[in-house]
Amino acid sequence: MKTIAFYISGHGFGHASRVIEVINAIAELDPETGLVVRTATAQWLFDVTLKARAEHHHVVCDVGVLQSDSLHIDAPRTMREARRFYDGLDALAEREAAFLRARGVTLVIGDMPPLAFVAAAKAGIPSIAMGNFTWDWIYEGYPEEIAEAPRLAETIRQAHSLASLVVRLPMWGGFDGFRCPIVDVPFVARHSDRDPAEVRAWLRIPEGQRMALASFGGLGIAGLELEPLAALGGYVIVTTGHALTLQGGVPQAIRLLEDTAVYDAGFRYEDLVRAADVVVTKPGYGIIAECLANDTAMLYTSRGHFVEYDVMVGLMPEFLRCRFVGHDDLYGGRWQAHLDALLAQPAPPTRPPTNGAALAAHLILGSGPNGKIFSNYLDPIF
Repeated sequence: MKTIAFYISGHGFGHASRVIEVINAIAELDPETGLVVRTATAQWLFDVTLKARAEHHHVVCDVGVLQSDSLHIDAPRTMREARRFYDGLDALAEREAAFLRARGVTLVIGDMPPLAFVAAAKAGIPSIAMGNFTWDWIYEGYPEEIAEAPRLAETIRQAHSLASLVVRLPMWGGFDGFRCPIVDVPFVARHSDRDPAEVRAWLRIPEGQRMALASFGGLGIAGLELEPLAALGGYVIVTTGHALTLQGGVPQAIRLLEDTAVYDAGFRYEDLVRAADVVVTKPGYGIIAECLANDTAMLYTSRGHFVEYDVMVGLMPEFLRCRFVGHDDLYGGRWQAHLDALLAQPAPPTRPPTNGAALAAHLILGSGPNGKIFSNYLDPIF
């Protein structure tokens, strides 16, 4: 029996959300495959969205980018912590390799902690990298800070060179360190199958009102002026507890939901995205893919200096109705003109496929021992 271990970056919810979709697709194709998750991402996200049975282990797999909230990055602290973490990578990989051998793991998937590929190599099993960016590419976007960690990027690239295959997602950057085949797949996205009218009724959205979903990831943001948002003409603002750090009360016109309440009511986060006319957010792979899959417009703001941001905002207009709002208008609640202009936009020029989870699952389940990887969609590639 195959046993697959998934190493998932703890940076935000996007990495975990898309891996969960792939795990669900794997379990549907082959329920007998053993599934092990190693990540620092909060377990509740897996508890409410994972449809398959999987072991969950809290493991810090990487540093990611350290932030005070979803819109503010601490680059100096990030680089200090990354240098410390990767200076100890070999010892961490030895520990993980021992776990992989003891657990009988036959394949490792990493999105996108370099630890995954070093540990798999030490354990003598193949590994697949899956994602749309690499951390060496991100860190080299901070040239002053990375100068204090001169070996960091090369250490990450050496880890990448040990992978057996890359399953690369759209809106990508990096990947120079890989020495294995790279297979591009469509967007991995969460699709809602619920009627938006049912979701809007549960949210008590009045007939004729539009819904704007404020979505700011696991860290959320603080300091939004809520009174102006409650007074927007023609819109009801909906958000969840993890997305908004509150200072004071919440106006009655704003729907503040606890994450558990959404799932306890039988809904999922992607149902909120589909029910919304527009999502107000920062650009990140997960929320972009969900807006695309569920045909929802996006009002986005700057997330601070992060090289992935430039790639995403350059590509989004091709397949997504989107518009930029600056921090002053965002925090001040001056959303009206931005929302109205965004929803007046025509449909985007293209609509890319969003079945990447199913294709990635077929690729992964075609993986065999001794580093040989096969697929229903590809000839054996080595």
